[in-house]
Amino acid sequence: MLIASAYPNLALKLSLSKETGLRPVELVALRVKDVDLEKGIVYQATAKHGSARAVKISRKTLEMLKVHIHKKNIGVNSRLFHQTSAQYAKSYRNLRKAISEKLKNPSIKTIRLYDFRHFFATKLYHETKDILYVKTQMGHRKISTTLRYTQLVEMGDDSYIVKIASSIEEFTVLLEQGFEFVSDYGEHKVCRKRK
Repeated sequence: MLIASAYPNLALKLSLSKETGLRPVELVALRVKDVDLEKGIVYQATAKHGSARAVKISRKTLEMLKVHIHKKNIGVNSRLFHQTSAQYAKSYRNLRKAISEKLKNPSIKTIRLYDFRHFFATKLYHETKDILYVKTQMGHRKISTTLRYTQLVEMGDDSYIVKIASSIEEFTVLLEQGFEFVSDYGEHKVCRKRK
């Protein structure tokens, strides 16, 4: 709801925050050269001297990013966003306040910008159950930091949407939509994604 209600530039930043787990300071430091625009992978060194990482973004966010780069005519070595992390945070708070007032829902004001990063970590851990991988993807130096992030939210039950791919094209589309491969069934590929 927050992303859908934001103007395009802020919607792109929020989508990237949600899908990459980048800290606001890391996000505003991104340069065009930090993104593989063909594969949709963001390569970013971390703030706070943690590990560098590579994170895949969705096709939708990649398309938003390409439009942003083209519209703003941004060069390869230039930053994607001409805003500080403090300005990004202020823009987000203004959006959050406006939506909260419009919907008369004060609980929206409790959603912090950093919660997008926490959501990324929690979701990634829930999907992989691999705390060391999550630590790497978050750019943390200490596992204790990662453990705090991954215990914040209960992700609900283990219900899945199941789809069958009968061709490599269908299989590719399912993987791009976030489905994971489960097994082969004859000539078909069985995939699933959490509801």
